[in-house]
Amino acid sequence: MVKIIVVGSMNMDIVNHVLKRPLPGETIKSLKTDYNPGGKGANQAVAAAQAGAQVIFIGAVGNDPFASQLLSAISGSGVQSNFIIHKDGNTGVASITVDASGENHIILSEGANGLLTVNDIQDSLDVFDTADIVMLQNEINWDTTRYVMEESYKRGISVYFNPAPALQIPSDVLHFIDVLILNETEAESVTGIPISNDYGAVQASVKLINGGVGNVVLTLGNKGSMFTDSSCNVMYVPSFDVQAVDTTAAGDTFIGALAASTGSKDISEEALRFASAAAAIKITRKGALGGIPNKSEIEAFLTTINSKK
Repeated sequence: MVKIIVVGSMNMDIVNHVLKRPLPGETIKSLKTDYNPGGKGANQAVAAAQAGAQVIFIGAVGNDPFASQLLSAISGSGVQSNFIIHKDGNTGVASITVDASGENHIILSEGANGLLTVNDIQDSLDVFDTADIVMLQNEINWDTTRYVMEESYKRGISVYFNPAPALQIPSDVLHFIDVLILNETEAESVTGIPISNDYGAVQASVKLINGGVGNVVLTLGNKGSMFTDSSCNVMYVPSFDVQAVDTTAAGDTFIGALAASTGSKDISEEALRFASAAAAIKITRKGALGGIPNKSEIEAFLTTINSKK
């Protein structure tokens, strides 16, 4: 079984469902409000565990009522949670607006996620020695993320990094990253190259490879995904046509399922299809953690798709 360590964020997602997003200065009524456990780190951890990996989560929660709800949700989804640290203050919160088309807009309040330190990771370093993959995002302090990259690199562990929310990645850490997974908006922010067509997508991916990244997976929404390996060979994998209900955590589901199906930095077309199927199922369901499919559901989805060919 693939062993994955996820170091990242946990949030309570406060989701307002609306017909359309408000204009500046406009007040609108929500159709309903949901409280869903989430956060990019937690989402990716659960997605990987549900897809069949052994997952350990390292993160932080506050001392408010949301903390116990998050811990219960993540451990109930098959993720080992005993390395999650309690900090003074609030648990992370994400305010999410989902419109009638299923598209979402998100505002983060990092809370305890911003208090996860290098010292906290040092206290947990022993668990890294037997890991196959470490997964990281941008919802905790950069110094902590960088330290995890460095320690994973020293141990020969494959590093999967999702730079979301997007920021400029220092050039001297690119060689620590075995698999960089990002969407079009994030790729533009990281590389400065507009992703308005296939040419721009390839140029951005090649720039990252030439900078030292091992492999790049660029997610392209309903157009699927594009994989670029260390030799700058490019492979496209189409998405699956489903009716979107809520795109929250779709990218995280893709990432977690991809890591679980590979177990290393070697990405295959089969693994990308598996990840795409997981994301497709997720967007037909509301919520973050609660909508993430398990391995059996993903395999059944793919079997149904293949039988229709």
